[in-house]
Amino acid sequence: MLVDSAYEVFVQDNDLPTSIYQIENAKKCAIEFCSLSKTAGFTGTRCGYTIVPHELIVRCGNSLNKQWLRRQTTKFNGVPYIVQRGAEAVFSKDGLMQCKENIAYYMQNASIISDTLKEFGVWHTGGKNAPYIWLKCPQSMSSWDFFDYLLDNVNVVGTPGAGFGKNGEGFFRLSAFGKRENVVEAMDRLKKSELKW
Repeated sequence: MLVDSAYEVFVQDNDLPTSIYQIENAKKCAIEFCSLSKTAGFTGTRCGYTIVPHELIVRCGNSLNKQWLRRQTTKFNGVPYIVQRGAEAVFSKDGLMQCKENIAYYMQNASIISDTLKEFGVWHTGGKNAPYIWLKCPQSMSSWDFFDYLLDNVNVVGTPGAGFGKNGEGFFRLSAFGKRENVVEAMDRLKKSELKW
C-alpha cells in the first residue's frame, strides 16, 4: 500500500493518526511518502522523503527497503543542493516555528471558508485538520457547471470534483492556500451572491 502523507502537519487533532505507521502492523504492508511541499511551502521544488520499513518483505523474501535503497542510489541523482539546504533550514528551530505559523495561518483561512459554508447549511468536509474544503455542489449541479457559475457570477475559483475521478462528480474543492484578504473577499462574494444552496 502506498500512502501519501503530504498533509500530515495539518492534522491538529492529537487523537487522529498522522502516519500510517501509527496503525498496528502497517510496517508490514505500507510505504509512506512525505513531502515538504505543504509543510514548508516547497511547492515546485519537490523535496520529500519515503519511508520503506525493514519489515516490508517482497514475495521473493527480500527486504523492499534494500531494493529501494539500491534504486535510489543507482537511478537517482538526488535533490539539488540548494533545495537540500532549504530543506535543512525547515528543520531548524526558526524553520519549524515559521512552518507552524504558516500552517496556523492557512488553517484559519480554512476555518473562514468552513464557517461561511456552515452559515448556508452546505454539506462539506475539511477546514479542520485539512487545508482544503470538499463541498457538495448546490442544486445537483455538475462540478464543472458549479465551477462556471462561481467564475462567471461570483468571481471565485475552485477545483471541480470531476478532476478527482468519477466519484468526485457533484463535489467541489476550495483551497485555504492564499492571502487572508482574498479568502475573506471570496467568502463575502459568496455571501452576497444569489446562489441557492
